[in-house]
Amino acid sequence: MPFRRLDDRPVSGPTPAEFHFQGRPVSFQPGESLAGALMAAGVTYFRETPVSGSQRGPWCLMGVCYECLLRVDGHDNQRACMTTARAGMVVERQVGARRDAAGGRR
Repeated sequence: MPFRRLDDRPVSGPTPAEFHFQGRPVSFQPGESLAGALMAAGVTYFRETPVSGSQRGPWCLMGVCYECLLRVDGHDNQRACMTTARAGMVVERQVGARRDAAGGRR
């Protein structure tokens, strides 16, 4: 696995929660981003480019590069590195062109 949590000790208090990515449960620590939880779970790519279909994943981890776009609870273009994981989220890879706020392709 290329990434792991620096502190793998069990969390005191409530157990880690889960969201679903591509139909499978992924556990996360409180306050963790979607990108952090997915990388710790061994997910290597988050989206596919619209032209070549190449696989892309987090690059900058600070919201600048947009390589970590996901579909979250039915909404496209969610930056995984800037989105805090919440229990029960439905998260999917984003395939194809980004869409702007008005629904247009970019």
